[in-house]
Amino acid sequence: MNLALAGMLAGMALGFAGYFGGFAAFLLVAALGVVGFVVGRVLEGDLDLSDLGDLLRSRDRRR
Repeated sequence: MNLALAGMLAGMALGFAGYFGGFAAFLLVAALGVVGFVVGRVLEGDLDLSDLGDLLRSRDRRR
């Protein structure tokens, strides 16, 4: 599945959620989509969460 088709399907899912469930459902579907995307990237090995931890630790040291 190419990215254009995936984006179209995600947009349609958000549109249906917003139309039938209201704004709260729209936000819930969008948030769960982001979580699913991040989990998928981690499982594929494209995203390393240790890099995120290093970034957060370095940001805390600056304060």
